[in-house]
Parts: sequence; C-alpha cells; structure tokens
Amino acid sequence: MLSKTRGIVLHAFPYNDRYSIVHVYTESFGRIAYLVTRKRGRKTMIPQALFLPLSAVEMEVEHLNTRDIQRIREMRACYLQTHIPTHPVKNTVALFLAEILFRAVHTKEPDARLFEYLYESVRWLELSDQGVANFHLVFLIHLVRYLGVYPNVESYRPGHYFDLMNGLFTGLQPEHRHYLDEAESLIFYRLLRMNYANMAVYAFSRHERSRIIGRILEYYQLHLSDFPEIKSLAVLQSLFD
Repeated sequence: MLSKTRGIVLHAFPYNDRYSIVHVYTESFGRIAYLVTRKRGRKTMIPQALFLPLSAVEMEVEHLNTRDIQRIREMRACYLQTHIPTHPVKNTVALFLAEILFRAVHTKEPDARLFEYLYESVRWLELSDQGVANFHLVFLIHLVRYLGVYPNVESYRPGHYFDLMNGLFTGLQPEHRHYLDEAESLIFYRLLRMNYANMAVYAFSRHERSRIIGRILEYYQLHLSDFPEIKSLAVLQSLFD
C-alpha cells in the first residue's frame, strides 16, 4: 500500500553493491528501515544527499505490516537544509544526535509528539546562528521527556545532589555512584531550564560542557535498555576542544 509521510533520517549504510538500508523516524509509522537503490539512473529518484543524518524528508513509501524492511518510491526534502550539511559544528552535532536517536528510539508505533519535537529541533539547528554549542545539551535533556524518563525537576534545592538512578534531586548523598555532586547538580538544573530560544544566553566552560554531556549519557544508559557507548561523542568533544 502506498502512503505519504514525513520523516527524519537517522542512519544509512550500504547493504550490498546495489542497495542501502536507511533508518528513518517517520510521522506515520514510527521508526522504519527502508531498502533503497544505490544505482543511479531512471529507476531511482532519490538523491543520496537526502540520506544525511537528521535530513527532514517527505516520502511516498510502500508500507506492508508483514515486511521488516519497507521501500521508498519517492523522497524529497521538506525544506532546504544548507547549514547542517556544510557548517562544521552543526554537521557534527547532527551526526552525534542522529546516533543517539538511532540507539534510543526503536518503536515502530507512531508518536506525533515525538515526531514534532524532532522535526522542530532540526529546523532550530538549521536556522540558529547563536548558542549552537549548547544545542545538543538542550536536545538531549528535553528528548527524555518524550522517552518517558524525564527527571523530577521540582525537587531541586541549592546544595542538593541529582540522583541519576532515580531521576530526582535529593539533600542526601546517594549511597550508589550514579549521582551529580552539588556543583554538577546546579549546572544540570540550569540545563533543565534551557530551551532553543534562550540557549545562547547560557555560558558553560569547555570542561563543564564535556562533563555534563557525559553525565547526561550516563542517565540515558541507566534508564534506556541496551543503550550503548556513543562512538561520535569523541568527535563532538574534539570539536569544542
């Protein structure tokens, strides 16, 4: 059955000499793997540039519930993306966040709220000219809301610790090792108040940014099953060194 849907490209890799498999988080079907031809010619209408991480696309697809891998008939950009593919910081951030989504989002059920969050986030990344160094921090801390593991932000008090395992601030130092100290907890609390509109006014040192992204990923690993080490993190951190 032919269907039309918007999607956000997460990952693409060669399947064989003729085909690639592209993982897309779609508005209509959730996360789907698509088989697409790599051969240039009359039978392919899909530019390879559309398979770049976090490309926002409109697709006409053949979707059968009995198939694990679907097919794309046509694919085009939702809007012109020029800065994400060419800007060194935005391109690296897109690669990093696409890997996060590829590892964290597995559902094949549609989620309109999650899709809109991803779609609007990609637009912010494309259009933003300030605060881009904080973009991935804002993205990750608000993504957990749509993954169902958003922390209890109301429990913060000055001098409290953030318990990564239980997702809340506490006045007592946790007995396990998965927690933020007082200074880190203050930074984390500031991060919870950030959004794309105000991210440019928040200043973090290189050490603070590197430290907090590591602890955010620790939070993901504690609350999402089978969440692995993110390979592109080293590339991202080297960009800000």
